[in-house]
Amino acid sequence: MYVLVTNDDGIDAPPLLPLKQALERVAETIVVAPDHNWSASGHPKTMHKPLRADPVILADSSQGISCSGAPPDCVALALLGVIERKPDLIVSGINMSANLGYDILYSGTVAAAVEGVVNGIPAIAFSIDSSESVDYTGPAGFAARLVQHVERHSLPADMFLNVNFPAIPWNEVKGVSITRLGRRVYRDELVSRTDPRGRPYYWIGGNPPSGVPDTGTDIWAVANGYVSITPVHLDMTAYHFREDLRRWNIQLETNGGV
Repeated sequence: MYVLVTNDDGIDAPPLLPLKQALERVAETIVVAPDHNWSASGHPKTMHKPLRADPVILADSSQGISCSGAPPDCVALALLGVIERKPDLIVSGINMSANLGYDILYSGTVAAAVEGVVNGIPAIAFSIDSSESVDYTGPAGFAARLVQHVERHSLPADMFLNVNFPAIPWNEVKGVSITRLGRRVYRDELVSRTDPRGRPYYWIGGNPPSGVPDTGTDIWAVANGYVSITPVHLDMTAYHFREDLRRWNIQLETNGGV
């Protein structure tokens, strides 16, 4: 396989190189990653200003590409011809904090995977439940083995895998859990300050999010020492609610209103 490796923490983030080196044991790789951190950036796509994609030498003396854009831009540029050929798989991560439950709506790591899937390329997003630098050898090796499973079995269209590792020593990980998305609980707080000219400005702060650890969710799995693998489909239609919505009997009025 030809695997595009990217992330949202930036091309110098500590987990990127161990992931890329582990993947090289099972696939040909190319790194295209942002030149700075895009955590919690959602899914931006740069349409109205130029993008840079500069060759760089990584810490293991291999070549990569540093992009001035967001994680989805990295994937888009690669698919549009910045690299020599289209990849067979997008691998995004390993993100230095978990992407559980509703986090996938904010995550730049997940956004890179989604950009691949939107363009018909299967993808996996990897995250670890720690903002501190840890030993990434075990998670990176697991990522490489999961890539082999994807190569062997393939993924359905419009779907990616969201993988989260617990922040414990690898030899203490209990196993793998196939999960559903859990419900995150965010504890944001508004921090208000005043600049030297007397104008107010704001930070969104607060404690890290928690979550509802229902059995079978990604939140439960990671909290209990398991690697969580959640298959995520891009079709977010609430199929169960369509009949209820039809019963609202929403009609156009003759004057063009609702």
